[in-house]
Amino acid sequence: MNGRVIGGRYELSTVIGQGGMGQVWTAYDQRLDRRVAVKLLRPDRMAAATAAEEMRRRFVRECRVTAQVDHPGLVTVHDAGSDGEDLYLVMQYVEGADLADHLAEHDPYPWQWAVSVAAQLCAVLAAVHAVPIVHRDLKPRNVMVRPDGSITVLDLGVASVIDRDTTRLTHTGSPIGSPAYMAPEQAMGGAVGPYTDLYALGVLLHELLSGNVPFAGSTALGVLHRHLHEPPLPVRRIRPETPEQLETLVLRLLAKDPQHRPSGAQEVYEQLSPLLPRSGHVPGGPPAGPLDPTRPFTRPHAPWPDRAAAPPPAPAPVPQRAPAPAAGRPDVAAAVDEVKRLLGEGSITRAVDILGSILPAAAVEHGERSPVVRILRKQYASTLLDDGQYRRALPELRRLADDRSAEAGAADPQALGFRYDAALCLEQLGEASAALAEYRALLPYYETYRTNGHALPPPGGDPGRAFEIRQRIGNLLLATGDHTGARQQLQNLLWDTERVYGPYHPLPAEIRRALDRQQQFRG
Repeated sequence: MNGRVIGGRYELSTVIGQGGMGQVWTAYDQRLDRRVAVKLLRPDRMAAATAAEEMRRRFVRECRVTAQVDHPGLVTVHDAGSDGEDLYLVMQYVEGADLADHLAEHDPYPWQWAVSVAAQLCAVLAAVHAVPIVHRDLKPRNVMVRPDGSITVLDLGVASVIDRDTTRLTHTGSPIGSPAYMAPEQAMGGAVGPYTDLYALGVLLHELLSGNVPFAGSTALGVLHRHLHEPPLPVRRIRPETPEQLETLVLRLLAKDPQHRPSGAQEVYEQLSPLLPRSGHVPGGPPAGPLDPTRPFTRPHAPWPDRAAAPPPAPAPVPQRAPAPAAGRPDVAAAVDEVKRLLGEGSITRAVDILGSILPAAAVEHGERSPVVRILRKQYASTLLDDGQYRRALPELRRLADDRSAEAGAADPQALGFRYDAALCLEQLGEASAALAEYRALLPYYETYRTNGHALPPPGGDPGRAFEIRQRIGNLLLATGDHTGARQQLQNLLWDTERVYGPYHPLPAEIRRALDRQQQFRG
């Protein structure tokens, strides 16, 4: 495979990483004459044939959303697409060592280094969760320590492509990820959120301080069972020199119930901040030098250790300022045609920008409650949703739901659809309790009668939305730590889906696998 050209421009050179999801290669970008890293994924090996095409579409979408995150601690995404049977992701080539090798080479790992690594990861996670994106597979192999001691996070967005609706994609009922770093709610198939990445950060920090992950075992199932049921060993029993407040923080991050973990990466950073080394102060541990994670704090913005004598780069040419557009009112009709063209080409982000810019002009020209503006608002909200911009989509969807409810009543199908999409946004933003409340408020509108305690749609009606909401409620109950309630929810849902669809339909089969998995992890 050496010498293969991907996407018409990236010549593969050497395999530098390999796992169940694919391979990572060093490659040469023929067009820009630079070294890059290329990750190859084979969707047909990770999903049923019927889901492979959906995974391709989702992969490109997730890479596009990931590329919107601008943070120095994230690897830069250059390109993404498909080549033959492979999906490919082209990234910046990062020099340095991955954190797993860095830990192996420094035993015991200085606790000041661990704090410095964790603080940098908090800064990255805070930016990622604000999008919102959940990494889902934070672990030492996905973290690089660069020569100047700064931290770079890899594989953002890739795990979410494969982990979302996992059982539908894999048909195995097994969660995809790294069991040693997997939060209980993720292991049991529940909804994930920023709290899931915080748990993985706790596992990683525990490993840096103690030398081992808190939960190990001979099988993946055994490891996940320990995540669910066993308390982690306090790190000061292994490393007594670890500050007590650091041990307390690690135990909070490893709480089984997501609601008992810190509220976000920002809070974790604030707890770590007093333990960080000061500028100009070299903490205990190996002498300062290349690959020292404390260096960004002790010598911020200093030249890299191995590049101090390198000549400065040539100044970049000053770009010419583009002429200002002619003053005047935007052409709404022309902008709508341009949006249609962009959406047809898959340029969703550009379409979102145009829709957001023409809405105020359209409201002035046609009136806020005109059919034109309402159609534009619906298109804007749905495009934001499709682009993964949940934080921006949420207020638009709530506004649409309120306006429609005021006109046609709370039970109007369009109003309910807007509320459902708003609940999806809350779920993606990690607001598990708020999403759960919204789904529960919506459910009675889709269930028209009950029999023997089970709510079903009318004969001949479409039960799909009601069943989907109930399944999401079960997953969110897992995410909020209510395992008993989640199991009861899914057991009732299994009974009803079997009654409507039969026992061999994909939906009851999926729910049955989820219940079996939960029973295995809990039993």
